[in-house]
Amino acid sequence: MKKITKFLALSLCLIMLVGCFAACGAKKENVIVIGLTGPLTGGASIYGIAVKNSAQLAVDEINAAGGLNGINFKLDMRDDEHKAENVENLYNGLIEDGMQVSLGTVTTKPGLEFKNLSKEDNVFFLTPSATGDAIPEFANGYQMCFADSNQGTAAAKYFNETYKGKKIGIFYKADDEYSKGIYDNFKKNLDTSFVVAEASFTGEASTFDSQINLLKDCEIVFMPIYYTPASQFMVQAKDVANSITTYYGCDGFDGIDAIDGFDINSIPQEVSMLSHFNSTATEGPAADFIKKYNDKYDEAKEPLNQFGAAAYDCVYAIYEALKVAIANGKDVDANTSASDMCEILKEVFNSDTFEFRGITGKCEGTEKSHISWSDDGTVVKEAIKYIVKEKTAA
Repeated sequence: MKKITKFLALSLCLIMLVGCFAACGAKKENVIVIGLTGPLTGGASIYGIAVKNSAQLAVDEINAAGGLNGINFKLDMRDDEHKAENVENLYNGLIEDGMQVSLGTVTTKPGLEFKNLSKEDNVFFLTPSATGDAIPEFANGYQMCFADSNQGTAAAKYFNETYKGKKIGIFYKADDEYSKGIYDNFKKNLDTSFVVAEASFTGEASTFDSQINLLKDCEIVFMPIYYTPASQFMVQAKDVANSITTYYGCDGFDGIDAIDGFDINSIPQEVSMLSHFNSTATEGPAADFIKKYNDKYDEAKEPLNQFGAAAYDCVYAIYEALKVAIANGKDVDANTSASDMCEILKEVFNSDTFEFRGITGKCEGTEKSHISWSDDGTVVKEAIKYIVKEKTAA
């Protein structure tokens, strides 16, 4: 009996040793893992799905062309449902599964949690669409999108150049960091000659009678808010006699023409937005990307938006930066740690000579846009006005 017990114990030890040697000798998959979180379900999923699809499109193209010196990229995206409280577990899972570089998060509130976690591990991230000013607070964080304050500044510049002499209104969400951040910088940079009416809301308000009454005599209404309350305001304002000719928003308007149950063509005003991508482009680099996206994905179910275009640029910017690093003598492979990858990428992104050519920002003819980054991680590129819907003829 003792001999049998001893034999079984010895056999078990041998099995464990063989397993250990097999595991220790196993090689990591020959890929560089790009991780991120974003809403793939819920009300903000239109953003997350476009980001996932577009980033995957870039990954597939890069890999089909031979990858990074034979090393492929792998996209690993987790659903945070646009909830900050979900991020920590998702982030830990991404780290455990080998994330080496990241696109951060799709939206700002989860992004504020992600930036703190990634700082501790020194993980480089380039977010396509988390616009909060505090997102790139630490040295490992960068944005492909315009930061909220920069959106407000750019919008004021456009209003100063285009709408001088007109009465304008501002409709914003006073308890939302995104909306308030844009509003503050818009007001700060707006020419003092404007006559401005203001209306705000808080919480989950969906009825805007008093706000419409305050803004009904304005010609242009600036809306630094997301598309759901904006669309509700527009529908309700149709029933009130008003002087509004144009609704002008920021990137929160992206997808407003694809909301279930909202017929944007029933809105008589022009609906336009500050953007860094024209999703209706018919020529040039933007149009080329749009065709590739729509050839691969169902446009009706998974519509493209500027969040997706920015994600496509993010993947290519990381790829191009790593190519520069390798050309400069840096060692980059599938086993490069996240922290080492971060230091390598920061050196390139912080240099005065690195300029990425992308599809977001202003493209001239067949030439891609010029994109670079400030020392604080914010993006530098030229914004464009995008008309979602033309004003209906009287």
